[in-house]
Amino acid sequence: MKCSRLIAGQRSLRVALAAALAAMLVACGGGGSGPESTAVTQTPVAPAPSVPLPAPAPAAPAAPSVRIGSSASQLFTGQSTTLAWSSADASVCAASGAWTGSQPTSGSLTFTVTAAGSPTYTLSCTGLGGTGSANATLSVAAANSLPITVDRGPDGASFNMPFVSVTVCIPGTAACRTVDRVLVDTGSNGLRLMASALGTGINLPAVANAATAPVGECGQFTSGFTWGAVRRADVRLGGETAAGIPVQVIGDPGAAYASVPFACSGTGANVSTVAALGANGILGVGTSRQDCGAACVASAAIGLYYSCPAGGCSGTTLPLESQVVNPVVALAVDNNGLGITLPAVPIGGSTSLLGTLTFGLGTQANNQMGNSTAYATNDRGNFTTVYKGTSYTSSFIDSGSNGLFFNDAGIPQCSTGFFCPSTPLSLSALNVSANGASGTVDFIVERLPTAGSGVIALHAAGTAGLPRTFDWGLPFFFGRTVFVGIGGAPTPRGNGPFWAY
Repeated sequence: MKCSRLIAGQRSLRVALAAALAAMLVACGGGGSGPESTAVTQTPVAPAPSVPLPAPAPAAPAAPSVRIGSSASQLFTGQSTTLAWSSADASVCAASGAWTGSQPTSGSLTFTVTAAGSPTYTLSCTGLGGTGSANATLSVAAANSLPITVDRGPDGASFNMPFVSVTVCIPGTAACRTVDRVLVDTGSNGLRLMASALGTGINLPAVANAATAPVGECGQFTSGFTWGAVRRADVRLGGETAAGIPVQVIGDPGAAYASVPFACSGTGANVSTVAALGANGILGVGTSRQDCGAACVASAAIGLYYSCPAGGCSGTTLPLESQVVNPVVALAVDNNGLGITLPAVPIGGSTSLLGTLTFGLGTQANNQMGNSTAYATNDRGNFTTVYKGTSYTSSFIDSGSNGLFFNDAGIPQCSTGFFCPSTPLSLSALNVSANGASGTVDFIVERLPTAGSGVIALHAAGTAGLPRTFDWGLPFFFGRTVFVGIGGAPTPRGNGPFWAY
């Protein structure tokens, strides 16, 4: 009995010690090796206070944008055009330059141009973001004029070739085609256009002879001939029209003109293609009214006009009203002549050259003849040039020739036939007319430029090849206005034909 109580007391002590140990472990946050789990108490942390982001800066007002344009930028006096404009981010607009005053922020204005020049229409529009502006520039030519451009031509290989654009229409209709790079030629008469330049859809009516056969023509030049049909067209020259006139369509695809008559092919080289001619056509504006005249009314042996029925072509006579005509004489008002103005060209040549072809002599403010001297010619446009003591009695002024052509064995020649002096030559000649007028002309002869130079106008010259001819080609026109008086037409210098400068 005494032993059992002792054992029980010891057991109670062990239990008490274990409980105390467990309490200590809990207080220290430790853990025993047994599976018991213990709870850990954490002190909560307060979140950081939120800081508001700064408000974005307001966007800067957009700068105004402005657009303006014209329905037609190239015009003749008396024609109308419409300016149209729009803007964004603008509240007010103001016009300046060729127009003035307040304008709405978008709109249009139709008006008629009355003066030649290059007017610029500027529109400035203002808004919160500032001011924006735009402009439109027009090119306005006098109704009786055409701009001339001297360039390398459609073949890219030409020089000293003055070109204009001509519009051709089926008579009495609005079916028209504008042909550019048409050579201005004071050495011939009549309009001649390549069929390839006219294209399809412009089917001009054929001119017939007395036997009702379609008529072909062999246009003859010192450089060769052109073969094609004679057809009628309304021809627009600037703002004026020569209505229903006979023209030559070179290389006409009609079956009647398929073969070149032998009498024509024997007159020289065939230049009836763009590549051979170096142009899309010829605007012949010389001193005559027709390209043949009374001689072709009387005789079929001249070799210009041919009757071309189905069986082939043979020479024919042709009345004046059916012959290819100088288009200037068919204009309503400015029909007594014309003037060609080109700027001066320095020694060494120019890489660009622009001029003006103006119709009429003394008929409007822009075609007055000033203090020019008229040199009367025969009915072929010839007068006399005296050069180094020799008289050349069949001389003429010829914008369609790309150089001055005369005979001078003392000037070295290139293989091309042009003169090639080692340094530019300063020469002179005397022009004498049947009406007693005379005057000295100073001119320059220089060698052709090297390939790739970009020169399109220069003082080129070469051998004429004809014993009585001094051909005053395009270099004669540099730095002056040359007037052409058409035969029989009254002018401030008397009746034509004449040259004046």
